[in-house]
Amino acid sequence: MGAAGDMLLAALYELLDDQVGFLETMNTFLPDVRFAAVPASSCGVAGTHMEVTVNGLEEQSELLPGDGHADHAHRHRGPADIRALIAGFALPDEVKQNALAIYDSIAEAEAAVHGVPVGAVHFHEVGALDAVADVTGVCYALSLLAPDAVCVSTVHTGFGQVRCAHGLLPVPAPATAKLLTGIPICAGAVEGELCTPTGAALLRHFGQRFGPMPPMTVNKIGAGVGRKVFPAANCVRAFWGEQIAEENGEIVELVCHIDDMTAEALSFAGERLMALGALDVSFAPVTMKKGRPGTVFTVLCAPQDEARLAEAILRETSSNGVRSRRCRKYILAPSKKSVETQYGPVAVKCAEGFGIAHAKPEYDAVAALAGEKGLPFHTVWNAALAAIEQDKG
Repeated sequence: MGAAGDMLLAALYELLDDQVGFLETMNTFLPDVRFAAVPASSCGVAGTHMEVTVNGLEEQSELLPGDGHADHAHRHRGPADIRALIAGFALPDEVKQNALAIYDSIAEAEAAVHGVPVGAVHFHEVGALDAVADVTGVCYALSLLAPDAVCVSTVHTGFGQVRCAHGLLPVPAPATAKLLTGIPICAGAVEGELCTPTGAALLRHFGQRFGPMPPMTVNKIGAGVGRKVFPAANCVRAFWGEQIAEENGEIVELVCHIDDMTAEALSFAGERLMALGALDVSFAPVTMKKGRPGTVFTVLCAPQDEARLAEAILRETSSNGVRSRRCRKYILAPSKKSVETQYGPVAVKCAEGFGIAHAKPEYDAVAALAGEKGLPFHTVWNAALAAIEQDKG
């Protein structure tokens, strides 16, 4: 049923171990805004509705289809207002940086569809305090969960028309459609706005893969229930678990040779392919015909993503053709653990199978601990390696 900020927030809230602590934090960083997790259900599916009130009133940032009136007055905020507001939150820097990046993407989409400079954009619905709270709350919940990967299903947009500050607009709204460019979507059979600009921006920012759910062992399921009533269950579900690694499988290599793109342009294309669900992107130098230096641009993907990502390569690069190779693969089953060092705990990536076991420290965990303790990176890295060896014994 698409995605909206409050529904994504409620679904992730249900996955958290310390739900009380999460709500306590959320109820301190933004004056006059209060969060309450309210049990709710839709078409018999039980979940949570995240009620966000501003000065005691629950705002409705995204108007209901067919409403002939505006909600109670919102202050129209520009990108600079939003940045100043989020920068002042008493939350980790990572959370604020993600929230700012999401609003930057909304501003760019709004500017593109309205034909104005980014600095001239005025947020209406998505600039309301409850929408800012939803975005920041999703960023904070995901920072606490710290998933290794986020996979998003095909996004259900709905169809029809929706009334907003600009008037009566088609569904998906223009900014939503812009934010979902390059992401698999479907209109479905439900009339109404199912995916909002806020929801689209959140999915685009955090989604690393788009498509079917990968094979996984599910440990928890969170259900975020929306206000609107539809013939189908109006909820967003979040599945939390461990991906199941297959000992034997198949992978697709998409390859092209490029000799007329800058390193920066190739890097951007690689980032776009990763955002669209590529498993890996690599570059290698090659000598092409007539002695021209070039680059081998290689994208690894799941077989079901082959056609979609081949089209994306043709769109994002200057290549006029892409070669496809289907390869057998043998992989070790991934897992993770933590080891104790004299400087603190360090996360460790593990992989096992075929009687083989690998383990190495997580780069981000080592870098964070080294920065926190004021130590050289290699000091913490070597301490983690020693702890891994000791743990084996």
